[in-house]
Amino acid sequence: MPTASMTIREAYVEASSFLGKLDVAEAASCVELLLQHLLGCSRTELLFRFQEQFPAELAAEWRQLLERKAAGEPVQYVIGEQEFYGLPFAVSPAVLIPRPETELLVEALLHEGTRLFPQGAPLLADVGTGSGIIPVTVAHARPNWRVAASDISAAALEMARLNAQRHGVAARVEWLEGDLLEPYIERRIAPDILVSNPPYIPDGDLPALMPEVRLFEPHTALFGGIEGLDLYRRMIGQLPLLPRIPTVVGFEVGIGQAEAVAAMLRAAADWEEIRFVPDLQGIDRHVIAIRAREQ
Repeated sequence: MPTASMTIREAYVEASSFLGKLDVAEAASCVELLLQHLLGCSRTELLFRFQEQFPAELAAEWRQLLERKAAGEPVQYVIGEQEFYGLPFAVSPAVLIPRPETELLVEALLHEGTRLFPQGAPLLADVGTGSGIIPVTVAHARPNWRVAASDISAAALEMARLNAQRHGVAARVEWLEGDLLEPYIERRIAPDILVSNPPYIPDGDLPALMPEVRLFEPHTALFGGIEGLDLYRRMIGQLPLLPRIPTVVGFEVGIGQAEAVAAMLRAAADWEEIRFVPDLQGIDRHVIAIRAREQ
C-alpha cells in the first residue's frame, strides 16, 4: 500500500501487480479506473499527475477500494459508474453493468427511428430498463422523440431516474413499474419502437459464468429460463395485446438465440424485415424487426 514517499505512478504499479497476482482480469485498467475515482480526475489528468506524491489522507480509502476489487467485485460497482454511448451512468448491484454491445442496439434503433419517422416524434419504450442506459441515451440523442421506460424492479427504476436527472432528460421519460409489457397494455400505451435487453442466460449456465457476474450482478436480470428464451416468448406473446404492434422491435439476445427469437417474431406478426446486428466479435447479438407497411 502507498507510503509517504510513493508517487501516484508507483501506487498504480504496486496495485496493478497486487491485483495481477490474484488473477484479476485487466488489472491495470481496473487500477486506472479506481485511481480516477479516488482522485476525482479523468484518465488524461491522471497521467499528468503520475509524478505527484500519493495523497496520504487517501491511503485508507485506497486500501478499501483495492480490497473490494481483490474480492472479485466488479470495478463498476466499486466506483459506482460505467460509461455508455459516451455518457457516464451510475450503477449499483441493483442493476446489470452496461455492456458495450448494447450500444450497437441503440445505434440501430436511432437509425431506424430517424429513417421511419423523419418528421415525427416516435415513442420508444424500453422494457426492463435497468440503469436506464437505453431511454436516457435515446432521449439525450433525440430531443424530439418521446420515451418510456419500464422495469419490474423499483430499485432499478430509481437508479434509472437518477441517471436521467444527471443528463437532464428525466422529465422527458415516462417511468412505469411492472412486468414486461403489462404496464403498456394496462395504460393503452402504443410504442412506435419497442426495445428490450431482457435476461437471456440459460439457467444451467450459472456455474460457468465469471465470478464477477455470478456472485455480484443481479440474477433476476441475468437468467431467462432453461433455454434463456422465456422473457422473449412472454413479451412476443404480449405484442398483440398492445393497442397496435410497434413499427420497430429491437431485442438484444444471447449467443445462438437470434434465429429462435426471429422465428417467434415471425409467428406473432407480419414484418417487412427481420435482420440481425452482429457484435464486435461477429456474434448475432441483436434482432431488429420492422413492421410491414400497409399498402
